[in-house]
Amino acid sequence: MAGPEGGRSSISTDGIRSGRINRRGYRRLALLGGAGLLPLITHGCRKDTSLLGCGLRRSEVAALTVGHVQQRDGRWCIVDLVGKHGRVRTIPMPTWVKVAQDAWTSGAGVVDGYVFRPVDRAGQAQGVCLSEKVVWQLLQPYAAAAGVPGIAPHDCRRTCAKLCRAAGGELEQIQLLLGHASVQTTERYLGTKQDLVHAPNDGIKLRVAV
Repeated sequence: MAGPEGGRSSISTDGIRSGRINRRGYRRLALLGGAGLLPLITHGCRKDTSLLGCGLRRSEVAALTVGHVQQRDGRWCIVDLVGKHGRVRTIPMPTWVKVAQDAWTSGAGVVDGYVFRPVDRAGQAQGVCLSEKVVWQLLQPYAAAAGVPGIAPHDCRRTCAKLCRAAGGELEQIQLLLGHASVQTTERYLGTKQDLVHAPNDGIKLRVAV
């Protein structure tokens, strides 16, 4: 299965297709890639690329402004976004997310203020932000079209964490990306289990003289 950048995704689709949920009741949004949900939301609901590619909460998607999107260290980022409990963070923005966002802002004529806005019956973007409920509603038709009806925006956020980890992302960096106060919260998102076969301390190549 193709991943967001054209590679292969190691995330299994079995959990979603069978309707299984894990012990905390978190459904994993696993149907991703070339034939799944990602191209639908990339080419259809551009708002959802921010949920999946940047791990934003739906409240953060609604609050996102053009001014938040800036270049830092030679790449595009969402800068100084205020999240849960007033915590401020900077979020790296993958190229495919920026392309999808630019397609929306260019077509809608959005040059400042809120990035994602309601559209009136004449097809004109309004000056106000979306509500969190609308962000949830916008995801539903694309999820249904991909064969995973009923998923929530937070499922995209959790899947972002899983995809980052599968791509080799460090736990602490994923924590910073998502804006978690505790690394234990990130571990719950990832469903991290101890691997005794491939133990990390086996990589410490020291010799002891005896």
